[in-house]
Amino acid sequence: MNMTNINQKYFYSWTQQQISLLRSRRFNEIDLETLIEEVESMGNSELRELESRLTVLLMHLLKWQYQANLQTRSWILTIKKQRRRIVKRLQQSPSLKSKLNAVIADAYDLARGDAADKTGLAESSFPIQCPWTYTEIVDMEF
Repeated sequence: MNMTNINQKYFYSWTQQQISLLRSRRFNEIDLETLIEEVESMGNSELRELESRLTVLLMHLLKWQYQANLQTRSWILTIKKQRRRIVKRLQQSPSLKSKLNAVIADAYDLARGDAADKTGLAESSFPIQCPWTYTEIVDMEF
């Protein structure tokens, strides 16, 4: 059964049924194709959250650097919040670390465009590649 056929209203019930089947080792009764789709979707969701948080953080770091005269407490709070959440996400899902360089590169591309939109500066004002290492990105003192 494809997830598009499962009414969202019954999704939780479906998950509980699949768990019960797994625990009782009734593998031949599991909705394997849908289960694969859902597990894959969960993994992608974790990756998207990390990319989203990195995008917000990197955009604020660019604004911080390129509009130093406009720095606000709100920017500081956003930077700190995103740093804490990124570190926490990677602690909770350490397997994401293997994707970190690619996620930072993708997030930076998005952040660069967002920073240009927010600041009114040309996108070419910002470095083409992320100028910071992961360690710098999450360093609360940086």
